[in-house]
Amino acid sequence: MNFTAYSLHPMKLALNEAWNYQLLTFPNPAVGAVCIGGRGEILSVGSHKRAGGPHAEVVALRDAYTLLSGDIALAGCDDSSFIHDYLRKNHNNLFHTVSMAVTLEPCAHRGKTPSCALLIRDLGIKKISIASKDPNPIAANGATILEEAGVECTFGVMEEEGNRLLEPFVKWQTDPFVFFKWAQRLDGTVDNGIISSPSSREHVHALRERCDLIVIGGNTVRHDRPTLDARLVQGNAPDVLIYSHESDFDPSIPLFSIPNRKVYIEASLEKINSYSLVMIEGGASMLEATREVCHWYVSYIAPKIGGGSYTFGAIQEDFEVAHAKITDNIILWMRKK
Repeated sequence: MNFTAYSLHPMKLALNEAWNYQLLTFPNPAVGAVCIGGRGEILSVGSHKRAGGPHAEVVALRDAYTLLSGDIALAGCDDSSFIHDYLRKNHNNLFHTVSMAVTLEPCAHRGKTPSCALLIRDLGIKKISIASKDPNPIAANGATILEEAGVECTFGVMEEEGNRLLEPFVKWQTDPFVFFKWAQRLDGTVDNGIISSPSSREHVHALRERCDLIVIGGNTVRHDRPTLDARLVQGNAPDVLIYSHESDFDPSIPLFSIPNRKVYIEASLEKINSYSLVMIEGGASMLEATREVCHWYVSYIAPKIGGGSYTFGAIQEDFEVAHAKITDNIILWMRKK
């Protein structure tokens, strides 16, 4: 099916918004949603930001309601059940000309939050475009609920991009999802102090907070003496696997002092199989050593030249960019070609 630029634009907005929270919603998928007015105007853009919080559709509907009604009772509210109940009681048929674009089929079941499909139905929305069908059988078939109520559901709008967004979620249903993270300057150097911006470092800490294991090389631990916590987002620190053939480490290195953390020192990567979301941090040697276990790569590229001496050297790898975000750094989400 061919889609027009007019129909693709809202989905592009939804996908871009969802990528802002990729992996941060673990164990839920990253999802984006857009509400479109009767004249084609964008009313709101929402995303699922954390497990247990409002789903993307609910955030978009909340903000569209605030815009259309002038009622600020829901502004900034993140209590999903309250939003569902309030919209049902007070929507006053405001949504009868509103359509939606969502990256993932609205959920049919009630889990930690109520069903999005039932809310969309009850608000009287008549059209919704969907990038990807829900691969989770527990939550799937929201479109069936909508279609039975007369809602026009169009699947496959930017389906390839929607499925790419879903890859981590699909993987960690059955196996660990493993990604490799590094920061570099424009000249490719990866050493000698802090490289990335404060916002990028906060993003790394937010990712750590959602991961259940970090893997790091023994030489990096000895030289950098890291903490590997999530203090910049006041989050919990994950367990650590130090990949090393030698077990002699200074116990005063900060990473050993984090409460309720397990630290493993092992000469294999088998421990990864006991976890679900795993971040690998390191340089050239770790990139080489973990090639067979990594699914994705994320790089923070700082707009700097000079200040470092070491790059990834002779390592060669071709990547496909899954998503790029430009702020005060460039963040590249990548897969192997």
